[in-house]
Amino acid sequence: MKHLKSFEQFAMVPYLARWLLLSTILGALAGTASAVFLYALDRATDFRLDHPWLLWLLPLAGFAVGWVYYRVGQSVEGGNNLLIDEIHDPQKIVPKRMAPLVLVATVVTHLFGGSAGREGTAVQMGGALADRVTELFGLNPQERRILLMGGIAAGFSSVFGTPLAGAIFGLEVLAIGRLRYDALLACIASSVVADQVCRIWGIHHTVYSIPHIPPVTALGLGSVIVAGIAFGVVGMLFADSTHALSGFIKRKIAYAPARPIFGGAIVAVAAVVLNVPQFLGLGIPTIVQAFNGPLPVYDFAGKFAFTVVTLASGFKGGEVTPLFYIGAALGNALGHVLSLPIPVLAGLGFVAVFAGAANTPIASTIMAIELFGSEIAVYAGVACVVAYLFSGHTGIYRAQRVGHAKHPLLPAGMRLADIPALRRARRTAAAPTES
Repeated sequence: MKHLKSFEQFAMVPYLARWLLLSTILGALAGTASAVFLYALDRATDFRLDHPWLLWLLPLAGFAVGWVYYRVGQSVEGGNNLLIDEIHDPQKIVPKRMAPLVLVATVVTHLFGGSAGREGTAVQMGGALADRVTELFGLNPQERRILLMGGIAAGFSSVFGTPLAGAIFGLEVLAIGRLRYDALLACIASSVVADQVCRIWGIHHTVYSIPHIPPVTALGLGSVIVAGIAFGVVGMLFADSTHALSGFIKRKIAYAPARPIFGGAIVAVAAVVLNVPQFLGLGIPTIVQAFNGPLPVYDFAGKFAFTVVTLASGFKGGEVTPLFYIGAALGNALGHVLSLPIPVLAGLGFVAVFAGAANTPIASTIMAIELFGSEIAVYAGVACVVAYLFSGHTGIYRAQRVGHAKHPLLPAGMRLADIPALRRARRTAAAPTES
């Protein structure tokens, strides 16, 4: 037995060395790609703010992006869902074009004022780069799965500056209620390296500050549970609204490049007529403001609507930063009626709406600790878990599988995209037949 244990430790050394090497290479590539992307995004945002008339060109910019994807990008149109599907059911190597296409398309979205995020871009670049490493080292399908998860973790980590949350996100996002520990080393190593490399390139992440986090009390926990329910429902509504509007637009507008013209026109006209420039782009200044004082109570709904229209009509980007905005603004509004301070509820909303919409409560809790400090851990954990439960079996990533259902009415292994059809079939079967 002693000999067996010793052999086990020796056998682990080459395994550790191999995956540290692969993960370091992947993390360095993903961190560099994210640094280039974040730098370009900052320049695009600054240029748009200096030239507000660019907003009127958003429909044309959307058409250009849609046309490029229609001509050469249909194989990578699935984005994050393509990566999740490849991990669950490998089919073919992710095309090289995914990374440059999504980088340029997302920068264009922000340059002309679309309301979108950035995590989707970083994750897709990380996944595409993971498959380049797979080709270089000739990895087998199981090793490829692990490295793809590391690419997702590296992209998420480097774009937000949260290496531990990024590592857990790479493990947690694949299936509801289940983690894959075989990729734990690759996800942590890739995530940490990507974050450090991105910082070495001079990228600075926004600092969100909560001045005071009160001690945990029964009243405080009660407020967090109420807020968590609201956060989960809003996360569910965001995911469902985006999918529903996307499906509606696809049915009404058959020619894919024309869809962003429709969405871009709505966003541009609404932003000017309503005079709400804060709902364009990432919205980071408003997120920061949510921690410093009251916002208009409708702010979360405005960002919700602008982002749903932008993404559903075919513009590229991510959902997560807009979800941070929606959550922080909703938490800010709830601060008027719940017992916790506004900055605390803004911070909880920041992570919990994302936890509900992405079905990633553990990664979201760790993100809260990395961003706001360990004092928020208990409140954040409760808020994220409650939001996760109350968001139901839906989510922004339709390729997610049901690993362990939130309630026993759904079978394991289903894609979230297939659940509505199952529910319709059950309703039809349960309906009384005509005599």
